[in-house]
Amino acid sequence: MISSEVINAMIDLIDENIRLIEEIRSQGFESFSKSFRDIQAAKHSLQEAIEACLDIGSHIIAERGFRRAEDYKDIYNVLEEEAIIDPVLSSKLQEMAKFRNLLVHRYGKIDTRRLFIIMSENTKDIQDFVKRILKYIPHESFKA
Repeated sequence: MISSEVINAMIDLIDENIRLIEEIRSQGFESFSKSFRDIQAAKHSLQEAIEACLDIGSHIIAERGFRRAEDYKDIYNVLEEEAIIDPVLSSKLQEMAKFRNLLVHRYGKIDTRRLFIIMSENTKDIQDFVKRILKYIPHESFKA
């Protein structure tokens, strides 16, 4: 059974992190690029928001008995296969999962401009994911 507590906790975490990202982004790139604190906060907030989406997807997959995802990107393939998210959103979220791996494992220095672009253009994909999940799951147990 899908847990409303688990889903709501993850959505709250996503909302908090997106708010902080938007606050930082609103100061503009010039200010952002000069603030080590804001860069670190943005990286961490983006990582947490992406991981919360992955946790939601994993929870739904496990509770619904869908095929097991092979890796983080595959979580979104499974959700797409089950018609929970559309192929376009799935593709965008798979790219976010790859970016999460860069953030976590620090395979290379994250370009500040790229980070700012993702903050500016791709957080909407995370919000679209949340909206889609809320449409998929019975509303009486969840936030609207």
